[in-house]
Amino acid sequence: MFETIGRYCRLFTCGLSFFVFGMGGLALRVFVFPLLNIFIRERRRRTIVARNLIRVTFRCFVGLMRALGVLKYNITGLERLERRGLLIVANHPTLIDVVFLMAFVKQADCIVKSALWRNPFTHGPVSAAGYIRNDSGVQLIEDCIASVRSGSNLIIFPEGTRTRFDGPVGLKRGAANIAVRAACNLTPVLIECTPPSLRKGEKWWRVPPRRMHFRIEVQEDIDIHPFVAEAGSEVLAARYLTDHLRDYFVAKQTRHAVA
Repeated sequence: MFETIGRYCRLFTCGLSFFVFGMGGLALRVFVFPLLNIFIRERRRRTIVARNLIRVTFRCFVGLMRALGVLKYNITGLERLERRGLLIVANHPTLIDVVFLMAFVKQADCIVKSALWRNPFTHGPVSAAGYIRNDSGVQLIEDCIASVRSGSNLIIFPEGTRTRFDGPVGLKRGAANIAVRAACNLTPVLIECTPPSLRKGEKWWRVPPRRMHFRIEVQEDIDIHPFVAEAGSEVLAARYLTDHLRDYFVAKQTRHAVA
């Protein structure tokens, strides 16, 4: 009986959290970001302010979910994210991974779907924050390289979508291509959620039997130079690096599962 009551309470608080998040996003879209466009004309400064606002908003959302008992979390290696010009690569087990990362990464940049740029409700925030459009072609890679070189911390999920829990991990080569061409090491972040929840194909209201526990580990950088030296070409180096990154995440996740 108490377990059933607890589950319904978590369902309510989880729904309340997402409702507050949606209303907060709407308020930013309607009231805050239009004012930024009016009063801050210089694009670079407007981008910095917009990203700081989004970071604070996401931090508040994570804090709200913890205060309501929806989840708890611990982060190790957070000091490694204090640097600038990072290429952050993370696994993607849940719906709110990007919220966690953008809540704790300063001047975070990310790749967003082109549809969000065309959507009247999301165009203002993603435009003000200067996020990268997910358009196909060479320009996407060039924009990502420019972002890292400008000192932004670019967050990429190499899987391209949330991790499938019923099949092998598959990585795209975009992150490796950026790393090789920008001569930038990778900063891997391992995200684990127990019990598993908010996974791909899983409805948010399917709340787990107990509070979600997020463990986020910022790992040591992966040096890309040995891969470049061994491959002799950018294309082959990106392939080697992608294979290594896939094995890296699989090994780390397996270690946590055994532990």
